[in-house]
Amino acid sequence: MRLSIRHRVIIGVVLLLSAIASLGFGQYRTRISARYEGEMQDPVEDPPDAYRKGEFALGRLRYRSPYDRGFGGYSRWGIDANKGDRLFIGLLHRLTRVDAQPVETIIDASDDNMFNHPWMVAISVGDWKLAPSEAARMRDYFDRGGFLFVDDFHNDREWANFMAGIHMMYPAAAARELTDDEPAFHVLYDLSHRIRVSGANVVHGSGIERGGISPHWRGVFDSNDRMIIAISFNQDVGDGWEFADDPDYPERQSSEGIRIGINYAIYAMTH
Repeated sequence: MRLSIRHRVIIGVVLLLSAIASLGFGQYRTRISARYEGEMQDPVEDPPDAYRKGEFALGRLRYRSPYDRGFGGYSRWGIDANKGDRLFIGLLHRLTRVDAQPVETIIDASDDNMFNHPWMVAISVGDWKLAPSEAARMRDYFDRGGFLFVDDFHNDREWANFMAGIHMMYPAAAARELTDDEPAFHVLYDLSHRIRVSGANVVHGSGIERGGISPHWRGVFDSNDRMIIAISFNQDVGDGWEFADDPDYPERQSSEGIRIGINYAIYAMTH
């Protein structure tokens, strides 16, 4: 049957719109962390070299929390993600000789993929909730040489909840204050004199968030006295990464956050 000009125009428009929709969907799906972006606070576009492999890869720990979706619609694990992770990765690659993979890898606490990523970051762990199987997997991860940097949790309640998760892994574990001569503070940058890195929401005020008055640099160590968990408590190093390109965020604090993150990465790879 011969179609009228009007029908052919309509069909052409429908096909064009379908093609545009398919192209847009395809572009969205090519974003490496697209499936997690609804849980992230600050998702960004992939860099041009997003699929390049590197010798160092940052793992972002994805965990469950009873407070998920209660803070701006994103999940607790996704705070500062993924802009903060990617700015840090880029700076690690530029300021050192570490061949850093350009994008983060999202790693579920229930996923054995963590064993392929010896350096992980976990944010707002004062609100995490680990299943026994997840805690057992993370203990295995640390026993195999893995390293975790935790940040952006504050006050006594959040500290207690964080340590409850650690005690599921190691019942007798204790966190200790890091002294100025801690090796991790001197592997690249000299961090003998540290300052608090504050969240962007309080950086121009008291610097204190959710009642966490005094900043602490702490660590959990294994039986060989190797630090396996670096702890930034009553601070927000992740904001120092996330807002490194924001002129309103103090350069001194951003530089401090970047340096401490780089030192921990170098420490984990050399100790």
